[in-house]
Amino acid sequence: MKIVTWNINGVRARIGNLTHWLGESKPDIVCLQEIKTVDEQFPRAEIEALGYNVETHGQKGFNGVAILSKLPFDEVNRGLPGDESDEQARFIEGVFSTDQGALRVASIYLPNGNPIDDGIKFPYKLSWMARLEQWAAGRLLLEEALVIAGDYNVIPEPIDARHPENWLGDALFQPETRQAFRRLKNLGFTEAVRAVTDAPDTFTFWDYQGGAWQKNNGIRIDHLLLSPEAANRFSSAAIEKHVRAWEKPSDHVPVAIELDLAAA
Repeated sequence: MKIVTWNINGVRARIGNLTHWLGESKPDIVCLQEIKTVDEQFPRAEIEALGYNVETHGQKGFNGVAILSKLPFDEVNRGLPGDESDEQARFIEGVFSTDQGALRVASIYLPNGNPIDDGIKFPYKLSWMARLEQWAAGRLLLEEALVIAGDYNVIPEPIDARHPENWLGDALFQPETRQAFRRLKNLGFTEAVRAVTDAPDTFTFWDYQGGAWQKNNGIRIDHLLLSPEAANRFSSAAIEKHVRAWEKPSDHVPVAIELDLAAA
């Protein structure tokens, strides 16, 4: 089973790229971030025509997450628990039936957190990460195959940036950010890409400015974390980097994993 995360950076603006990629890559489950649309305006017809079920948690103009699946949804949950006042659409969870039992997949768009000195955005990022850790700890108790996939807005290590020195003042690379990510992983998750390669220049995001793509001045901020039950079925991970060279690309590219699971 192929599961992919992709920050699409505006699904309506890139629906052509998305449908072309779906036909090319043939994922079973896709976690999208930054769909930048309300649920009612999500271009579901074009995606459903390719055989996908669609569930969204949208927001006007920014944020927004979605899950596309060839498998039917058994359950859908929207919004990260822990703060009823949080109106930002950054979390959706789907549950599916497989030949090995339940598969639980979350699509997350973790807050950026910049600028770090404005007193609101960086504390919100850290608070959101603490809520995610608490939620994940609870889900691990279910002992199910769980994949937390998305744009984490976290550069885990210096190797995950072409020029780490340029990110020292950025929320994505702050010690508190990286520590929160490690705490999450240390609950018992496997970080898929680094489980298969420790190579440098392994990036998922290239800014639109300054010729970042042409210079390979990238960072790795899109991650898939696997519970022990999912890691036991994990066979490969890949970054579909070529998509960044398409016309009107997102600044992120799809990151894919393969699990030894099949629909029930």
